[in-house]
Amino acid sequence: MRYAMPVRQKESIVAVYRIKTINTIAREGLELLGKHFTASADESDPQGILVRSSRVNTDDYSSLLAVARAGAGVNNISVTKATERGICVFNTPGANANAVVDLVFPMIGVWQRNIYRGIRFCESLMEISGEEVSGEVERCKAAFRGVEIAGKTLTVIGLGQIGVRLANGGVHRYMRVKGFDPKPALANIHMLLPEVELTQSLDEALSDADIVSLHLPLMEKTKDLVNAEFIARMKKGALLVNYARGPIVNEKDIIAALDRGKLSGYIADFPTETLIGHEKILLTPHLGASTTESEENCAVMAAREMRNYLYYGNITNSVNFPNIETIPSDRVRTRLIVINRDVPGMIAFITKILAAHDINIDSFKNESNGIIGYNIIDTETDVVDSIVNKIKHDDNVIRTRIITFDK
Repeated sequence: MRYAMPVRQKESIVAVYRIKTINTIAREGLELLGKHFTASADESDPQGILVRSSRVNTDDYSSLLAVARAGAGVNNISVTKATERGICVFNTPGANANAVVDLVFPMIGVWQRNIYRGIRFCESLMEISGEEVSGEVERCKAAFRGVEIAGKTLTVIGLGQIGVRLANGGVHRYMRVKGFDPKPALANIHMLLPEVELTQSLDEALSDADIVSLHLPLMEKTKDLVNAEFIARMKKGALLVNYARGPIVNEKDIIAALDRGKLSGYIADFPTETLIGHEKILLTPHLGASTTESEENCAVMAAREMRNYLYYGNITNSVNFPNIETIPSDRVRTRLIVINRDVPGMIAFITKILAAHDINIDSFKNESNGIIGYNIIDTETDVVDSIVNKIKHDDNVIRTRIITFDK
């Protein structure tokens, strides 16, 4: 969701927020931040970090309030540590989806049609000339005969933005398409074409698939998900595609399955010493999101998330905090943010302290994700440090912030 900044607030906030950029963040994103931000790769004490693929240990930054990853996966960020300190971590789901799907289908075609082998063959013809070239091509082309993907069964594991678009793309290519996601988001499922068959188990998803494409986030429960047991459920001679994350697959089990013919091939975006050079493996150098459009989309989305969080405390696309947005009215002088462990009684605790100091609450909004409770309290007067300190004193309060608006 795009958040429109009210004009009054745009000019009224005097704070300047320090942003550290890690990796190259597209100019379009940095320009979106505006004049109340400074962004530099050299910033040593940032309040916000914009990052792509480099590792971020949130404990290294004492003033840090938020990290926005210009991409979908956040396995390069210490999310658990961030949550413990009340640091919001954002990602940009869907911003690079087109780029990944744009690459996956051509790579499947390159494999199925033996295009990569055919290109190598053509390059070998440099040693001959004239009509010998045409003769050699006609003599050898049968060795590169491939198969079409139309009519084949494609199974997509993981139905996020990328998985949904890949599944729909399979339908448009006249494939039979099956999808599996143990915890699908309804918004994504509603985008699936009706021809996509939703399966209820991995066995049902894998048993007759000619091509299995992985589109899962990397987390503890998905690490080594594709192992010998997973592969045993697959159809003999199936093609496995991984444009999600490398550690989702157990490489030794993949190699063993390729060597005995259980898998016909493995296409992945994550070269490693184990995988490089195997005749049944086709690798790309982590190109999934590497397009000009994707990098711009991710940077703009990450910058917008960061800007709205630091300006207003609003949250969209957080991986560790609940999503919450509210626009302050013209009466509001102070916005108090309280981040707490999700335990009973916190709203009553906060409102009781404010009432005891005659603080009139203009609005109070609370959201929870089952772990973190996030509260936005708008007041018409200043909330002084002594009042905030009483709220901070509770063991279940992780962090507080005060955002002041000029009238």
